[in-house]
Amino acid sequence: MAKLGRPRNPRIIYPPSQTSITRLAKQLTLVRHGQIQANVDGCWHGSTDSPLNKTGKSQAKRVAKYLAARDDKPTAIYASPLQRCLKTAESIARKLRLPVFIEHDLREYSLGILEGTPYAALDTEHRFYTRLKSNPEYAPEDGESLISVARRIVPVLQQIHTRHAEDENVIIVSHGAALAIAMAELVDSRPTLWSDYLVENCSVTDLVLGPVPYLARYNHTDHL
Repeated sequence: MAKLGRPRNPRIIYPPSQTSITRLAKQLTLVRHGQIQANVDGCWHGSTDSPLNKTGKSQAKRVAKYLAARDDKPTAIYASPLQRCLKTAESIARKLRLPVFIEHDLREYSLGILEGTPYAALDTEHRFYTRLKSNPEYAPEDGESLISVARRIVPVLQQIHTRHAEDENVIIVSHGAALAIAMAELVDSRPTLWSDYLVENCSVTDLVLGPVPYLARYNHTDHL
């Protein structure tokens, strides 16, 4: 299992054929929230509603400045309801003078009774990653399965995609695991490959959904 928070390059980042995509393909710009203390401590905070730390607040300002300076100006912002995403989205919204729309299904992968568990202990004590590989339907008590996360986050991304014109750029502020699962499902049709798509705090990834989903940019962090 890849160490969480240390992304590997995804195996597919460009479309298989330039002729298979539209000239003005609609883009979703995926932004992971700024840093929280659990990221520093190496603990899983899924449904746990953690605030940005000092570094996270600075990252949110930097990604906002970067997005405001891009040629493909964003036209809408959607965010998970958890405060680490909302605060990151609000920083971007102030810079772009756009409202933030909350989408509940953009929330992070909840591990129920395993919330707050160190990543290492999830592996050694709970065999969490091994269980996911063998059974993506596995869910800790009061938590979610890999499949259930994919089944909620992929449809909401597709719904957001259909709300906007082909030449619009829409920002999605969400979470590391949830976004990784979405990318693995959309690009590879295999959510179990989610560890190939982990991204850094306040990184920027450009996802083109149709007709063949691909990543035009992955885990961009030069602005940080």
